Amino acid sequence: MERLLCIWFGAGLLRPAPGTWGSAVAVALGLLIHRIGHFPLLAMATVAVTVLGFWAVARHTAGMADPDGSEIVIDEVAGQWIALLFPSFGFWMMGLEADRFPYPGWVAAFVFFRIFDIWKPWIIGRADRRKDAAGVMLDDLWAGLFAGIATMIAAAAFHIPMML
Repeated sequence: MERLLCIWFGAGLLRPAPGTWGSAVAVALGLLIHRIGHFPLLAMATVAVTVLGFWAVARHTAGMADPDGSEIVIDEVAGQWIALLFPSFGFWMMGLEADRFPYPGWVAAFVFFRIFDIWKPWIIGRADRRKDAAGVMLDDLWAGLFAGIATMIAAAAFHIPMML
């Protein structure tokens, strides 16, 4: 069960770039979750996958020299959903229907997440260098947070001039 969760039901076995595939699958599933229950359900799912991720990665990688194998993508799912929470919350607060998640929001969250996950600046890189099960999850959680903030800054940079 731990392996199945870690590879996110097979998404981590897709090649090339399993992390990108894992993020893409996470976006698709995140949009579906948003559509079903809007921001509150996506927030609950994000908490659940994060907790499951820490548990599954720790169990699955116990004793491995390098616990951050490319097939492990549950960390991408958790981080990508954190990035999606930002526009999801904005749309929820604006009173948009749950079946509306305009594409610039989720595309930006995906692109910014991949940039921060690959680039690994500052605290993201520090978490990645831990080389333990917690580090596997933490670098992507930080990347998701940074991506969510970047998504909202980009949205403000686009929308504020339109309001003037």
